[in-house]
This record gives sequence, C-alpha cells and structure tokens, in this order.
Amino acid sequence: MEGQTRGNRGLEKPLPATTHPSLSSLGAVFILLKSALGAGLLNFPWAFYKAGGMVPTFLVALVSLIFLISGLVILGYAASVSGQTTYQGVVRELCGPTMGKLCEACFLTNLLMISVAFLRVIGDQLEKLCDSLLPEAPQPWYAAQNFTLPLISVLVIFPLSALREIALQKYTSILGTLAACYLALVITVQYYLWPQGLLRQPGPLLSPSPWTSVFSVFPAICFGFQCHEAAVSIYCSMQNQSLSHWALVSVLSLLACCLVYTLTGVYGFLTFGTEVSADILMSYPGNDTAIIVARILFAVSIVTVYPIVLFLGRSVMQDFWKKSYWATRGPPVLADPSGPWVRLPLTFLWVAVTLAMALFLPDLSEIISIIGGISSFFIFIFPGLCLICAVDTEPIGPRVKRILVRKDCCDKLLPCGDSGQ
Repeated sequence: MEGQTRGNRGLEKPLPATTHPSLSSLGAVFILLKSALGAGLLNFPWAFYKAGGMVPTFLVALVSLIFLISGLVILGYAASVSGQTTYQGVVRELCGPTMGKLCEACFLTNLLMISVAFLRVIGDQLEKLCDSLLPEAPQPWYAAQNFTLPLISVLVIFPLSALREIALQKYTSILGTLAACYLALVITVQYYLWPQGLLRQPGPLLSPSPWTSVFSVFPAICFGFQCHEAAVSIYCSMQNQSLSHWALVSVLSLLACCLVYTLTGVYGFLTFGTEVSADILMSYPGNDTAIIVARILFAVSIVTVYPIVLFLGRSVMQDFWKKSYWATRGPPVLADPSGPWVRLPLTFLWVAVTLAMALFLPDLSEIISIIGGISSFFIFIFPGLCLICAVDTEPIGPRVKRILVRKDCCDKLLPCGDSGQ
C-alpha cells in the first residue's frame, strides 16, 4: 500500500488493496486499551485473593506483561507478512488451513463467551442500580434484568455494533476508557475514606498457600488483558503500520491498562480482603453515591467494548458467508458480507444469541475461568505458531530468528503451567 510507513529491513508486505487504513495512533491506543479494560477489571481484586496475596499476583502479572506485549508485536509482524487483515486470516495464511479452522472455532467460541460475560456484567450492574434507586420490595417489572438488558441491547448495543469498520469505535473507546478509569479511582479513594456503611476487613492476611496457587490467577490475567484478538484488525486499520510504531502503541496501551488494573486489584483487595467478591462492585453498599455513579459508568464502559468483540466475531461469520451458497450464487446484494444486507442480520443474530445466553448462564466467575483458559491460546499459542511459520518464510538473520523462537517456546510453556490447576 503506497504512502504508508513501513518497518525496517523490509519485513512488512503490502496489505490487501481493499483495506483503507484511517486509524490514528492515538485512536489505536484507545481501542486497544478499551479492548483490554473490560469485565476483567471487576474480577481482578478477587484474583489477588485466589493467588494468595499481592506479591504473588504482582510477580505473575509483571512476567505476563512482557509476553503480552511481545505477543501483540508478533501479531502485527505476522499480519504484515501474511497480508491478511483478520486474526483468523493470519493464522490460516501462515499455519495452513487445518490450523486456520481450529483458530476460527476457538476464536468464535471465545468471543461469544466474552460477549455473554459483558452482557452479564451490564445486567448485574443495572440490577444493583435498580435496587439502590428503588429500594421498595418487590421490585417493579421494569427493574428486572429480563427487561432492562434486552432494552439496552436493542436501543444502544445493536446500533453501536452495526458499524462497518473497527476504526469508528475510537470515539466510544475514549468514553469507555474514562469510565473504567473512574472505577479504579473510586475504589482507590474508597479505601482511604472508609465511607459509612462499608465494613472494614481486619486485614487481608491469608494462610500460606502452595506456590502452585499462583497459577490460579492466570485465567483472570488472560481475561483481563485480552486485546490480542483485536490486534490484527487494529494494526491493519492504522495509518502508520511500521512495526516499531505498532510496538510503541502496544507498550503504551498495556502499560496504561496495567496501571488501571493494579489500582483496582490492590485497593479492592486491601478493602475487603478474603471477603472480596468476584465482582468487586457487589462488595460495596448499594446506597453509596460514588458507587452508583461507578456502576452507571462501568456499564457504559462495557457497552462500548461489546461492539469491538462483536466486530471480531462477525468477521469470522463473514468469512463463512463468503463460502456459502448465497454469497456465490445468490442476489448481488448478498455477495458482499460487509454490506448492510449481510452485516445487519449477522449483528442481530450475535446480539440475540449472546443476550439469551446471558440471561440463563450461571455465576460470572465460572464464565471468566472458561474464557481465560481459551484466551491463552490467542495470547500465547497462536502468535507463537505464526511466529515460527513467519520466520521460516521471511529473510531474518539467524541470531534474531533464534531469539524469537526461544521467546515462542517460553510463550507455550506459560499456558501449560496453568493447565494442570
């Protein structure tokens, strides 16, 4: 693609001519940051408790952060080598059709469960908010989650999710990021102010736990920092696609994300100790004004990240559509999967299915454990495989190649260490 800044040593190949990159660097940072600042933020204080305290969690998070950033850089490099604009397309192009089909199945399942978790979080916050604003019992019918969640899905989530390009999400991502930062600020301030009605935990003193319990925090970290699924789409939408520039965007995004997660996790855990809930906001009294505002803003934050996840899941379904009968032999308006006649029904189907699942699935912590395990494939396994295949096809010096392959081996060991828990 002409006019684009390319990486050093000729590593990048031109992306398909059908792409029209228009995303600024700042917009890429916010979309990548918002992709990671999702429902995992509420679960992070509980992860501190499960890991046995702050020190073990910090160690795992810091080590993981190195591999999380390098995974994003690898995905950008793999996208430039393969010339594909989607995660599953990169894996299929570099690793072969069999691995590509496996990636599509895992990708679709993971994104579907993430969407369900997001809707569940929105519903829980709306339910708690209605309990605070309408304390009388029984609650009116319009305060029930079975009414409020479908209403939000139809009026807000579906219109935002119907957008054609991920670059258009940069505006809502800024709003969602500020809302997530407000949650971290409130939890930090609440620890020092100790408002009336908040029971103080004597201290987060935990009995000594085996060192293997540290790995129990790994699914929460993977769920919290999972922006890798969107990495390829964001990279291919950027105006400046040099690899060094993408590395800078990745570092800034994850460092900011790490700061927000750390503040929320540390002060949430210090406030409630062993009594911390899997959803940190559920541990606070419902009549606190700051918490009520935090619930509203965090629901807004999740509403803004849901369309990003849907966009990625819809891209997989659009790939399936390209091979279907309707795309090859149907009316011309159905030939383009990104056109409104295909895009809108697929969007509606995704919202309807995830909404139905969100209304009937069990506890959020169980969903997060499942998602965290699957997410590790997209953070470690698939980028590692893409790296091995990419360095075999690109002219890279032998020393750099050995370093990258060793890094890939370390990536693969991390999820394996968690799988035995």
